[in-house]
Amino acid sequence: MVTARSNRSKADQDPAEWLPPSADALCRYGAEWTATKLRWGLAVDEAERDRLLDIAAGCGGTDVEFTPAP
Repeated sequence: MVTARSNRSKADQDPAEWLPPSADALCRYGAEWTATKLRWGLAVDEAERDRLLDIAAGCGGTDVEFTPAP
């Protein structure tokens, strides 16, 4: 759960531009962001990809699970 202020600060920014303020939330955030992109076949730009890879490097055994959209 985040505060309204934190939610507004995120707006429509991707992980290259905004990350949750809690370091404990980074692995889950990165995995859920990646799963959403994979599910819907959405493009990922270079800066976004690099940030997601940085997050994943510190997440050990975090799995990304998704079901492709119909």
